[in-house]
Amino acid sequence: MSTTIAKRIQGLVSLFWREVAKFGTVGGLAFIIDNGLYWWLINGPMAESEVKGRFASATVATLFSWVANRYWTFRHRRQPNPVRELVMFIVINVIGMIISAGCVGIVKYLFGVTDRPVLLFAGIFGTVLATVVRFFAYRFWVFNSELDAEPEFARDHEIFEPADTAAAGEHR
Repeated sequence: MSTTIAKRIQGLVSLFWREVAKFGTVGGLAFIIDNGLYWWLINGPMAESEVKGRFASATVATLFSWVANRYWTFRHRRQPNPVRELVMFIVINVIGMIISAGCVGIVKYLFGVTDRPVLLFAGIFGTVLATVVRFFAYRFWVFNSELDAEPEFARDHEIFEPADTAAAGEHR
């Protein structure tokens, strides 16, 4: 029994780290899209609207991120209802955008900093903070389809339930 538990835990840890690696890749690309676009916007069409520029760049990066996470990172955990999934993804990303733009806003309006590289750094810091929030929110709320469809994990609930309880659940 302990060998079975160890193998299942090892499988779950392996799956988790694969998701982290894919999420990191998607996040890295979204980071480049977000900050590259933000830099262009605050040095061009939105030169006097740094916070709005952060929202705009984060929106583009978010759309990229949803597609990449849905069809690559968490493809095995997609919800059967893509509309619900998208709405949840958007809600989580709005929270992430508020965190990222909030960091820029705090630096600009609370501390009175107007230096572009400092504002960029504030946005990067906010993006990193928002990324941590997003990963766990995606993993546990957005892309949370049960792993029971995976043969290695189909009976994981039995690890934590006594055999008679699991059997009773099957006969309900």
